[in-house]
Amino acid sequence: MPKSVKDYLPTEFWLMKSEPDAFSIDDLIRMKSEHWDGVRNYQARNLMRDQMKVGHRVLFYHSSTAVPGVVGTATVVKEAIPDHTAWDRKSKYFDAKSDPENPTWWMVTLGKAKKFKNIVTLADIKEHPRLREMLVAQKGQRLSIQPVLADDFSEIVSLGR
Repeated sequence: MPKSVKDYLPTEFWLMKSEPDAFSIDDLIRMKSEHWDGVRNYQARNLMRDQMKVGHRVLFYHSSTAVPGVVGTATVVKEAIPDHTAWDRKSKYFDAKSDPENPTWWMVTLGKAKKFKNIVTLADIKEHPRLREMLVAQKGQRLSIQPVLADDFSEIVSLGR
C-alpha cells in the first residue's frame, strides 16, 4: 500500500475535508457548485493546482465534528484558478503576502454532490481491512486534500449507500 501522498499520484480520486459548520455537503448540494477556497497549506494547494482535473471524483469528508467521516461525493467541475479570497482584506482567508500577479493560493470548483445514506466514519475506515491504509486513517495525517486509490473510493461509496 502507498505510504505517502506522492505514492498515490497521478489519481482521479480525492478526499477533501471540510468542517460542516463552515461548509457542508448540504451546502454544496443546495448551491449546485462552489469553489473550494481558503486552503492555506502548500501541499494541498499543489494538489489542487497541479493534479485535480475536471471530472475527478471527490469523497466529501466532514472533519472537526463529533463523528468525522465521509458523507458523500462530489466532482471537480472547474480546474484550479487563483483563490481571490487571499486578496480580500475582509476575508478570513486574506493573505497579505499573496499577489494577484503571482498567486500563492488556488482553488478548484466542486459540483454534482451526492449525499450518502450512511456516513462512513473515520472509525469505520480504520477498522475496514481494505481501507485502513488510506491516508486519512494514518496517525498524524491532517492534510485537508488527499489522493485516494480507485478501489478505496469505490468501497467507501458502496459503504455509504
